[in-house]
Amino acid sequence: MIIWLTGLPGAGKTTIAYKVKAMLAAQGVESEILDGDEVRKKISADLGFSPEDRATHNRRVIDIAKKLSEDRVVLISLISPIRSVRNHAREVLSPRFAEVYVKCPLEVCMKRDPKGLYAKAVRGEVKNLTGYNDPYEDPLEPELVIHTDRETVDESACRVLSLIPQSQPKSIPR
Repeated sequence: MIIWLTGLPGAGKTTIAYKVKAMLAAQGVESEILDGDEVRKKISADLGFSPEDRATHNRRVIDIAKKLSEDRVVLISLISPIRSVRNHAREVLSPRFAEVYVKCPLEVCMKRDPKGLYAKAVRGEVKNLTGYNDPYEDPLEPELVIHTDRETVDESACRVLSLIPQSQPKSIPR
């Protein structure tokens, strides 16, 4: 199974992915997280943030996910702002693919700002920040929409877990 978490920077994609990974591990289910920032450092350091470079980075993630998903759940935490690229991922990775829209208002993401990207964008130090001064195309038909401004991490993770066959949460962890 491949769970593709998409949304604005600071929406909670990676936090949810790590929570789901821990819940799967507790059930004895092997999983791998492909975090967009980490993958970019390791295999896409040669790319910038133009639409073409973002699409190339996403295609690389798709290729890795396809291979890894043969024997484990793959959790992809990736802004992936371009709808056509996510649709391509769906085509290539189906039927084991599920898109999760980690939806959060821009104002909340800006308050969270875990990497300081929004502050840099406001000061003009970062150009092309998705959702702030670069577009993000909302998913049209994701399998799941999570509202991280209204749900706890545990609630969101349980909802994601429900997409994975044979990995149903018994209850929300406390």
